[in-house]
Amino acid sequence: MPRPPGTPRLLRQLNDRAALELLLSGGPLTRAELGERTGLSKVTAGQLLSRLQERELVSVVGEQAGGRGPNAALYGVVPSCAYVAGLDVLPDRISAGIADITGELVAEVTVDIPAGVSADRSGAPGGEQDPVRLVRGAVRRACAAAGVARSRLRAFVIGTRGVVDPRSGDVSFSLDLPSWHGGVLTELRRGLGIPVAIENDVNLAALAEREYGAAFGADDFVLVWAGVGQGLGVMLGGRLHRGFTGGAGEIGWLPVPGEPLPTDVSEPQSGSFQRLVGGDAITGLAGAYGLDDGLGGGGDGDGSVGGYVRTAVAEGAEGFLDELAGRLAVGVAAVAVVLDPGLIVLGGDVGRAGGPALASRVEEAVARVCPTRPSVAVTEVEGNPVLRGALVSALHQAREEVFSGTV
Repeated sequence: MPRPPGTPRLLRQLNDRAALELLLSGGPLTRAELGERTGLSKVTAGQLLSRLQERELVSVVGEQAGGRGPNAALYGVVPSCAYVAGLDVLPDRISAGIADITGELVAEVTVDIPAGVSADRSGAPGGEQDPVRLVRGAVRRACAAAGVARSRLRAFVIGTRGVVDPRSGDVSFSLDLPSWHGGVLTELRRGLGIPVAIENDVNLAALAEREYGAAFGADDFVLVWAGVGQGLGVMLGGRLHRGFTGGAGEIGWLPVPGEPLPTDVSEPQSGSFQRLVGGDAITGLAGAYGLDDGLGGGGDGDGSVGGYVRTAVAEGAEGFLDELAGRLAVGVAAVAVVLDPGLIVLGGDVGRAGGPALASRVEEAVARVCPTRPSVAVTEVEGNPVLRGALVSALHQAREEVFSGTV
C-alpha cells in the first residue's frame, strides 16, 4: 500500500498529535520547551500552539520564570476537551467511572444490582434485567456525579467476565453474566449513542498494570489473575493477545497432572487448574492449616478467598503459603515456557492479598521447574484495576479521535 504523501496538512496533523502527547506525558511546557522536544522551530511551535488553542485543546495554564524579560507562558492540554467512561460489570454490581482526556478520574460510582435481576433478560418487571438499562443507569449516575453531560463522552469501554469475540466485539460466553449475549453490543451502541466497546475484565486489568502498575511501560508481560476464578492477561509487543476466539488467557482450563480433566466444558469450575487453585481449593487448603479468613469464615464477604491468604501472611503460615505458591507455579511455569514473558504479575484478590510473601515463593517455585526464571511481582494498581483499565482503553480511543482531528 503506497504511503500518503507528506502534504503540509498531514505534517501539521502529525506535529499537533505529537505535541499533544508530549503535553500529556510531560506537560505543562513552554513554547520553547515544546519546540526542543519536537524538533520544531520556535515559530513553528508557536503556530502549532495557536492551532491547538483555536481547537480548544490547549490553553495557558501558568508561567515559567526565566532570566531577563517576561515570564514564558506554560501550555497544557485542556482536561475538559473530552471525557470517557469505563465500567466494571459484575453479577451483583456495576462500577462506573468518568475520566477527562488527561486521564484524571472525575467521578466513580457503584450501582448495586438486586439479587436475581441480572440472571435472565426475560421476565423481569420493567426490563430491569436488560444490560442496556443497567449500563445506561450506571452511566447516568456517573455522569451526574461528575457534572458531565453524556453527550460529552467520546468513548466508553465495559469490562466483563467471560470471553469476548474479537471479531464481533460481543460477549460470546459468560457463566456469571448470561444476559450478556450476542447482540448486546449493538443494542448498547444504539441505546447510548456513543462509541462502546466490551473487553474481558482481566485484559483490562493488564492494561491498567502497564499504565500504572508493576508492569509500567513493559511490552511483554503476563498478568495472572488469581482468586475464586482464574484468568490471564497477555501483553506481547505492547499489545493485548486475545486469541482467535478471544479465549486466550482462560488459564483455569489448563490441564494439570493429578487433577481430573473436565467432562463438561460449560462448567468452568471443572477446569484442572481451577480445581488446583480456585476458591474451593484455597478454602480447603486453609482448613487443612487451621486458618480462617479474619471475618468469621466464608471468604471476604463478596465470595472471594483473599481473607485466608491475608491471614496466612499475617500469621506467618509458611506451610500454607508454600503450598499455594507451588500450586500457582504450575500455571505460571506453563505460561513461562510457552511465552517467555520475563515478567509475571500476580493480581486478583489472592495475588493482591499474598503480596511479596507469595510472589517471592511463586518465583522460587517456578525457577525449580522452568528453564527460564521470570520475575514475579505483585500488582501495584490502586483501586479497581478493571475499571482503571477500561478507562485506559477508552482514553486511547478518545485521544485517537480528538487529537487526530483535521486542521
